[in-house]
Amino acid sequence: MQLPPDLTRAGVVARERAHVWPPYTSSERHERVDPLVVVGAQGPWLFDADGRRLYDANASWWTCTLGHGHRRLRAALARQSEALMHVAAGGITHAPVALLAEELAAIAPGDLARVHFSDDGSTAVEVAVKAAFQYWQQNGRPRRTRFVALSGAYHGDTLGAASLAALTEFHRVFSPILFDVIRPPALGEAGGWERVFEAAIALLRARPDEIAGVIVEPLIQGAAGMQMYAPELLRALADATRELDTFLIADEVFTGYGRTGAMWACERAGVVPDLLCTAKGFTAGVLPMAATIATPRVYDGFRGGSERALMHGHTFCGNPLGAAVAREVLAIYRDEGVLANVAARAPQLAAAFERLSAIPGVRRVRAMGLVGAAEVGGGGYGGDVGWRVFEAALARGVFLRPLGDVVYVTPALNATDEELAFLLDALEESVRSVMR
Repeated sequence: MQLPPDLTRAGVVARERAHVWPPYTSSERHERVDPLVVVGAQGPWLFDADGRRLYDANASWWTCTLGHGHRRLRAALARQSEALMHVAAGGITHAPVALLAEELAAIAPGDLARVHFSDDGSTAVEVAVKAAFQYWQQNGRPRRTRFVALSGAYHGDTLGAASLAALTEFHRVFSPILFDVIRPPALGEAGGWERVFEAAIALLRARPDEIAGVIVEPLIQGAAGMQMYAPELLRALADATRELDTFLIADEVFTGYGRTGAMWACERAGVVPDLLCTAKGFTAGVLPMAATIATPRVYDGFRGGSERALMHGHTFCGNPLGAAVAREVLAIYRDEGVLANVAARAPQLAAAFERLSAIPGVRRVRAMGLVGAAEVGGGGYGGDVGWRVFEAALARGVFLRPLGDVVYVTPALNATDEELAFLLDALEESVRSVMR
């Protein structure tokens, strides 16, 4: 795989620096640090313009759950492109989106059965928050205008999703224009996850008439550094929302689609939320598409005149190409035993991270499903030790983008024993080389 003959690597970088505004990157860094120039990808591998093959250790920001270029997804995209590529969702439907909604309802926890399609994780969360808020406004409890969210949460970068999030590195500058959220103390301040959830439940019980909903990342807070908590804590929080009759919103954008070992992380806790958000693995990284799945109760709260409709829609809601690919993703999960592969590979990953815990300076090693994380320094998101591990891993053929001083892996869920062994061996060697 190589660049077109009329382009060099330097030519791509020069054009990118002249015209692209990349995410999460200062203008100065953009102009100073060379990006990886990718020319192709297949399975778990990225191929760059320098001729290197690199293992994609975070599945391209947690999305490529089936690796890159899966032949069935390519074929599904090609087939659908011959029939219908796009049509507006207003007053129009089509088979791919109707069938996809039916299939999602069949695999969603409990009675979740109504699907609102959107573009990405942030918008899936926006839909859930708007639906929860509007439900109470037009169903007899207009004082319910507040949301409870955990410290350390990340729910996206649009203003509503950013309001719910609590990572100052991402959203501090926007604080004057974000809405206020009720939060329990942060993990470190509270003294453990049990205290965090006890405080969240206490806040909920103290102000039940104000709370429109509680939003959580089930079992793993991803962007906060792969912080993991026990299923019984989520179950206790869900029980409290049922007791007080408010909505539980599960942000499964990262944790859904088998990442934790179950199709939905909520299932590991025996929890059925009122609204569930899914995105990243939804089309396995092929196209931007997301969904918010609601219970019949939530959906029925919007019956009546046009003034009671959920006033949220995007140009590409329910795009036929995305819907066809998302259906094929579900078919691949069934046909190729993706969840069974996660169960088979999870002990291999957990054992490798346990070995990391013996390296001096490595702290708080944790693993769940095909997620593993370890802290290699004390600098948090702004630390540089993780980036030294990144450089060491790059030299060993692995693209390992850290969360500051948290080094983690979220490989494709269909990784083979051999592929995963390559990644984990390179990770261990890289950590040892930096921490010696």
